[in-house]
Formats: sequence, structure tokens, C-alpha cells
Amino acid sequence: MANATYSAGSNLILSNAAPVKQTLATNYIDFTAAGTAGWAQQYLPELYDAEIERYGDRSLSGFLQMVGAEMPMTSDQVIWSEQGRLHISFETVAMAANANSANVITLGAGHAVRVNQTVVVSTAAGIKKAIVTAADATTITVKSYSSDGLSAAGENVDLFVYGSEFKKGQNGMTGAVEPDFISLTNKPIILKDHYEISGSDASQIGWIEVTGEAGQTGYLWYIKAEGDTRQRFEDYSEMALVEAEKKGASGVVDVDGTEGLFAAIEDRGHQFDGFVGGTATESLQDFDTLLKKLDKEGAIEENMLFVNRDIALSIDDMLAAQNSYGAGGTSYGVFNNSEDMALNLGFSGFRRGSYDFYKTDWKYLNDASTRGLIGGVEGVLVPAGTSSVYDQILGKNIKRPFLHVRYRASEADDRRMKSWITGSVGGAQTSDLDAMEVHYLTERCLVVQGANNFVLFN
Repeated sequence: MANATYSAGSNLILSNAAPVKQTLATNYIDFTAAGTAGWAQQYLPELYDAEIERYGDRSLSGFLQMVGAEMPMTSDQVIWSEQGRLHISFETVAMAANANSANVITLGAGHAVRVNQTVVVSTAAGIKKAIVTAADATTITVKSYSSDGLSAAGENVDLFVYGSEFKKGQNGMTGAVEPDFISLTNKPIILKDHYEISGSDASQIGWIEVTGEAGQTGYLWYIKAEGDTRQRFEDYSEMALVEAEKKGASGVVDVDGTEGLFAAIEDRGHQFDGFVGGTATESLQDFDTLLKKLDKEGAIEENMLFVNRDIALSIDDMLAAQNSYGAGGTSYGVFNNSEDMALNLGFSGFRRGSYDFYKTDWKYLNDASTRGLIGGVEGVLVPAGTSSVYDQILGKNIKRPFLHVRYRASEADDRRMKSWITGSVGGAQTSDLDAMEVHYLTERCLVVQGANNFVLFN
């Protein structure tokens, strides 16, 4: 026993009593100072076990549900046809100089203008009326009703057909006008996502109370992680249909893509740069320009404006400036002038000319993690109501919202929004993997009908 030695463990605490009664710094938990023990200390802090929702509702979906509808489809693509214009017109076509009191106008192959039809021609000298005296596959010959002819020099002109005129005893109209067939198509894309957690982590309790997508609550962190993954996937399912593009002829990607909302408007609709970006008067003039464009298209009375914050405030300023008159600044309308009444400078809708506009903020354009980060798009104008199109599957005309989603579904499989669990955790018993894998899948595309009535604000 004479050779026995004693040693203390390296983490053995040798307590020494304080020489005086005092409050020590080690009695309190300091999470900010470097090298502190943190949770290793024995005193429990005041815990808030609920997350602070500092970004509010983080979801960006809901736009397509608000303005359209969702319908199933059983094919690899959706095909629809749209009407062409009823009346015959040509823009910027070449007209040769007068020759024997007649002008030859080149319209191009397949034109539908016939002999004895009357036309209105816009020339550098003014608007003139003329009659078609000859026509071939690509040109027409016209003679002016006025004595000075149409033009003594060659120029580009605009024209449209407004009627016809025949002499007595003359044969009837030669030829017939076949309506244009406009066929459009889009195909669905497949979106997928995945979440995985090990069996050990799935059974580990945390100190933060979370809520899952299905309403489940508890102190298991995977509930939140799974719910966030699902919400993010639902947002992607809408964002993809807004931003998507079809693969070009020399595209570098290996997938085909699909036509999204922005791409459809850029291809077949209207674009407006710098919309309502100036003074109230200039903003109103921008709307008047927009009305004139809508007059040339479907002239749909009710339209929705989904815009970012800048355009929303500019529209509010424009309407506020129009809503007062006189030296006293009084306003039209009936209101209760109460001392408890708050001044409301926000407008949700207004009527200009024969059109109604309803304005709402589109969170997707404001959020700092989406279009609010990079800009480029300030809003869209979407016509309200439905359009009549010919459905080649049903073989008849049907009513459809101008904007709607088609998803793959049949009696065997519904791919609108699929989710399933694999592994050996969380109730799944599909493999010996000690984890829970949650899979998400959807297959869908967007149909933009009558895109000539849509406007993209850049």
C-alpha cells in the first residue's frame, strides 16, 4: 500500500466554497459570450417554444387558383384552337406607284381579298377609298374612287376591306374566304421533390413546438421540415407554370419545357414598359393607351391587375389625384364624415371608359426570395370570365377560363399532387432503410387562351 497513488479525473469538479456570500457570473447562462457552457449549466432559461413568424405567410401559391381553374387531362399534350379575326386587313404592305390610274398592292400568298371588294387604304397623302379591279395569288390591283388616285409614288400602306360594289347585270363574287385555323398546344412537365429523415432523428424530441401541414403538432422537428418541404413544392408547382419556357430549336437542355404565363404573353400577348411610372396625369394617359389596345382585341369588360408594390402605389396615387376637384378638394361620392374615420388612400378597383379594373398585390412579385429579388416583371393584366374554344377531344365548343391548369389524371393514377412515404420509419414498411422518405410529384401545364387579351408589365 505504500506505493498507492491517487489521481482525479480530468473533468472531476473540485468544489471550493466562496469565502464570502456573493452572486457569481456562473449563476447565469450567457448564450452570447464565447466559450460559455450554455445548456450544460443547471439553470433553466425562460423559453419561448413557438417559432416567431417573422416573414408572415411565406407561401406564394394561390395566384392560379384565384384567376383560373384546374382540370384533369389524360394525354401528353393539350391542343386547342382559337378564332382568327373576322374582318380582312393588312398592315404595312407595299403599294406601287400609279400606273394607268391603278395601284398594285402586294399582300402575299394566300390573301383573301377578291375582285369588286372595296377597301380603305391609309397612305402618306391621307385615307383613301378604292375598289379591287384585279387579284392574283399575291397581289391586288385597286383603283381610287377619287380623281387623284391613291399615290403617285410607291410606299407602304395599311388597308382593310369594308364591302363590295358590282355593276348591273354583273356576275356574283368570285371565290370564297376560308377562315384561318389557329391551333395552339402545350404539354405538361413533371415536378418532383423529396424529404428524408433517419429513424433516430424522427424520434428525437426538441424544445420548439412545431405544426405540420396536416395540422399535426408536437416537439418533433421533422414535422416542420416535412411541412416546409411540402409547402415549398406546392409553391414550385405554381411558380413553374408562371416562369416556364419551352425548349427552343437549339436549346441546350435535355427536357422539353412548357409554356408558362410570362412566355405566353411575350409570344401572343402585349407588353407594356414603364407602366404608370410617372405623374398622376401621365399614369392616366398610360391607362388610356392600354384601353386603346384592349379595344383592338377582345374588349373584355372586366380585368384583373396583379401588380407589385410600385405599380400598386402609382395606381393609388393616380386615382387619389382624380378623386378631388374644386378649391376645397372635396370628393365625389357619399361618405360618413366621422371623427373615427381613417383616410383610405388605397383603391381596389376603378372604371375607366367601358372597362373595369380590379387591382391586387401579387406577393410573388414582392417577395425578396423570388421576383422581388431580381425584378424584370412588375405585373400582369388578366381578363376575367371565360372563353369559347373548340376541344378536339370532346369534339365541340366549350367554355374555359382564359387561364387554367391541366394536370394528368386517370382512373389508374391522379398526378395532380401526389405524395407517398417509403422506408421503415413513420408508418412505412417498404424497405429496410432506417429512415423515412417523403416523395412529392405532380404533372401539369398551363393553358393561356386568348393571350391577345393579356398584358405583361415590364
